[in-house]
Amino acid sequence: MRIGELKPSEGSKKNRKRVGCGPGSGHGKTSCRGHKGQKSRGGGTIPARFEGGQMPLQRRLPKRGFHNRFRIEKQVVNLSDLERIGVDSEINVETLLDKNVIKNLNTPVKLLGSGAVSKALKVTVHACSKSAREAVEKAGGEVIIIS
Repeated sequence: MRIGELKPSEGSKKNRKRVGCGPGSGHGKTSCRGHKGQKSRGGGTIPARFEGGQMPLQRRLPKRGFHNRFRIEKQVVNLSDLERIGVDSEINVETLLDKNVIKNLNTPVKLLGSGAVSKALKVTVHACSKSAREAVEKAGGEVIIIS
C-alpha cells in the first residue's frame, strides 16, 4: 500500500451541491431557490415572529405590571421546618443546608411564622417575619439577624 493509493471509505465523502453552474448540473438558473421573492434574494431570511406586515402579537397585547430589578429573592424557612429537622438548640444557615431545608448558601434565608415551635431555639438567619420572631421568643428562644 502506498500513500497515493489511499482512499476514503465508501460513503464517507459527499460532493457538495454546486448551484448556479448551468442546466446540466440540475441546480442552475435559480440555484435551488425557486422564483423571485424575498426568500430568493441574498440575506432574505424572514424572522419567525414576522406576520407579513400586520401589527405583531407582542405589540398588540397590552403591557401590564412592573418588575423590580432590585428585588432580592430569599429562601423561605417556616417554623414547621425547624420542628421537623429536630435540632435541639442552635440553628444557623449551615445547619439548614445540611438538613436539606435550603438549597444553597448564596441566597439569603428568611424565617416565616407558619407552624409552631415547642422548644427554645437560637436561630440565625438573614431575615425574619414579625410573627416568626414572636413565636420563637415565646418558646424561650431568640432570633439573630445576620447581614
